[in-house]
Amino acid sequence: MDPNQYDWVKQTRAILLDFCEEIEPNDFTRKVTGFGFPSIRDLLVHIADCYIAWLGSFVLLHTKKPLTPKEYLKQMDIQAVRDRFALSDKYVEQFFKTLTPDQRNIPMEREILWRNTEDFITTTPNKLLLHTITHEFHHKGQIVTMARQMGYDEIPGTDISDVD
Repeated sequence: MDPNQYDWVKQTRAILLDFCEEIEPNDFTRKVTGFGFPSIRDLLVHIADCYIAWLGSFVLLHTKKPLTPKEYLKQMDIQAVRDRFALSDKYVEQFFKTLTPDQRNIPMEREILWRNTEDFITTTPNKLLLHTITHEFHHKGQIVTMARQMGYDEIPGTDISDVD
């Protein structure tokens, strides 16, 4: 993957975030059962935090506290979510600038700094980048399903056929 391909990820995310900006604020934070995270907002923050944790913390070693504190999460609106994604995009940009294509394929073994364990994980930076992207798209589908369960029928498409 290269930065130009990641631009497509950001384009599809922008469509989803624009949709989320138009839904009722109470629906943005409404608890919906059956998902790992209770609301659209919480899922979006979880997605951004995944980029920040795996790329910003594990690969780039830029932060030891990549996860949004629960007390702050409860106050976040769509703009705060957009800001969180801006930080995650910054780490993806640094990932591409800092690591050569060859370095992205060298296995790394590190402790997971934000977990309260002494577990080590061995993987390549490229695998973590791919993980964060597939993770985002998995949860994007959950967000669309949540919105449909709330009665939103006109959800814009964010698939490849819908994005230039």
